[in-house]
Amino acid sequence: ARLLITTEGELDELRYFVRDAEQALLDNGISRVTVSGLPNEELAIQLSTEKLTSLGLNIDDVANRVAELSRNLPAGEVGQADTSRILRSLEQKKEVAAFADLPLKTDFSGRLILLGDVADIERRPMRNQEKVFYQGKPAVELRLQRTKNADSLQSAKILSRWVEEITPQLPQGVALKVYDARWQLIEERMNLLLHNGLGGLLLVMAILFFFLNGRVALWVAIGIPISFMATLFVMYLLGGTINMISLFGLIMALGIIVDDAIVVGEDALAHYQAGESAALASEGGAKRMFAPVIASSLTTISSFLPLMLIGGTMGNILFDIPFVIVCVIIASLVESFLVLPGHLRHAFHSIQRQVVSSRRQRLDENFIYFREIYFRPLVTYAVRYRAITLTAVTTLLVICFALIVHGYLAFTFFPSPEGNKIYANARFVAGTPSETVADFLVTLKQALDDTEQALGGELVKVDVTRLGSASTAGRNSSSQIAERFGSIQVELISPDKRSVRNKAFIREWRSRISLPAGIETFTLSESRVGPPGNDIDIQLTGGTADNLKRAGTEIAQALKQFVGLNAIEDDMPYGQEQLIYRINPQGEVLGLTVNNVGRQLRAAFDGRLVQIFQDDRDEVEVRVMLADNERDTLATLERFILQLP
Repeated sequence: ARLLITTEGELDELRYFVRDAEQALLDNGISRVTVSGLPNEELAIQLSTEKLTSLGLNIDDVANRVAELSRNLPAGEVGQADTSRILRSLEQKKEVAAFADLPLKTDFSGRLILLGDVADIERRPMRNQEKVFYQGKPAVELRLQRTKNADSLQSAKILSRWVEEITPQLPQGVALKVYDARWQLIEERMNLLLHNGLGGLLLVMAILFFFLNGRVALWVAIGIPISFMATLFVMYLLGGTINMISLFGLIMALGIIVDDAIVVGEDALAHYQAGESAALASEGGAKRMFAPVIASSLTTISSFLPLMLIGGTMGNILFDIPFVIVCVIIASLVESFLVLPGHLRHAFHSIQRQVVSSRRQRLDENFIYFREIYFRPLVTYAVRYRAITLTAVTTLLVICFALIVHGYLAFTFFPSPEGNKIYANARFVAGTPSETVADFLVTLKQALDDTEQALGGELVKVDVTRLGSASTAGRNSSSQIAERFGSIQVELISPDKRSVRNKAFIREWRSRISLPAGIETFTLSESRVGPPGNDIDIQLTGGTADNLKRAGTEIAQALKQFVGLNAIEDDMPYGQEQLIYRINPQGEVLGLTVNNVGRQLRAAFDGRLVQIFQDDRDEVEVRVMLADNERDTLATLERFILQLP
């Protein structure tokens, strides 16, 4: 699940509350909590070129001076035994005022120049970070994840309990919102599978009691939960889990395992009614049916075993199905041949051999009539005219293949149920200001609201806007962080509670969007489940990056002509324009090198990382750099002064 923490004030006001919430959730048993939207901070020491020139310093000189004066430095150990002590300095500065008081140098008159006299020092969020908004308010998102062996539903209870406890204690203007609660999807599907499984079990038992003797049917039906319990015990021993795939396997096995007990029970009952003793009938039924039942079970097991040999992600997904079915079949065999005969022997003692109810007599007579009048002649005809039978079967088989080949029956490799999330992702050309991206996201949000109203309203549960990041929906989900990205994640109400389908919602939303100049790609896509990878992936190799990009663009344009294809994009976006510098002959004579010049330029424009200190649970970088107004203009390069080696 994801937890949004919003505020009506500044985002920085949430910092300590978010860290406390993160720690509280971890302490309560949540396996992993990832924070996004809370910017990392830096302590920026900015100097102008004019100040540096007047002092005869450069960025490296100032950075080295700060590193010398602000550090915790161990200095060895003094003394012996009980008098032993570790020597250590504790001069690491963490406050802006403390850095401002650092002595930098003395001027020509002997006056001490402090760092704060020549530099602007501030603690601020770092540039190019993701920003999250919910209902127009700044927000921080906590993504709660579980480890492989953790219980999703138990983690959901921990989250719900914590939200209930903390809500009355929230600071003024702070609100919580839980969304993307995947545990709800798991719970819904598990309940659906359990209800379907229970319905199947009741149907199987009803048929057993309809066609078999009541007591025999009872003991045959009891074998089903016994086999399931044995399977669950084996899963527990081997570290298995109850999930949607394993539950599906159990439901598939429901109709398979009951056949073993039916065959043994029916054969034993027939011999008992023919005059054999209860002991001989029950024991003989197990012996006579052992070979055919074993053969049938081995055939079923052999058909599922290959699924256990599939590797990769698909193999991990499908493994639970054959594993569960094989365990259930083996447990059913043990129950049918070692446990059931003893139960049948006791059941036969209470059965009156000659007493048959009138209702049962009518049922048997009608069944025999259907078998002799309709079924037997049909089988006799099929066997006698086997050529016609074979031809008819072959014809039907050819028709089945034809339906697939000619597209009358569509093929879906991994069918995916409709989800409730839609992603809108925008990628602008490199160098686009974040303000342009933000303006487009506002327009996109308005189009979303208009779409919801046009389709009847009450469709959107949550919509989260992200400035500076884009998420790829579906089976190959990933995220990209950059200033030129923007996205909106929409969570709709459950598909079974609305008549508007995802594709119709996307189509209506797309019709209300006007793409601005400078946008490189824009996609609207719905969430998908199943194995990773897109529906269609085309991989290009060889050649230069320019040729690959050109070929990818042409292929993307060609694919757009096909109806039904959407969200077409490549993973090689255009990069930001570059300025290439070279050392000319005059610079080489002066001793300048690419390494020397590059180090000075990086320190000036990217900043020289002096140190990183820990502030509570946050890491703060200390950087010395040129002033922002100089770093943001190309003209600074022309007047940048290089220090000769």
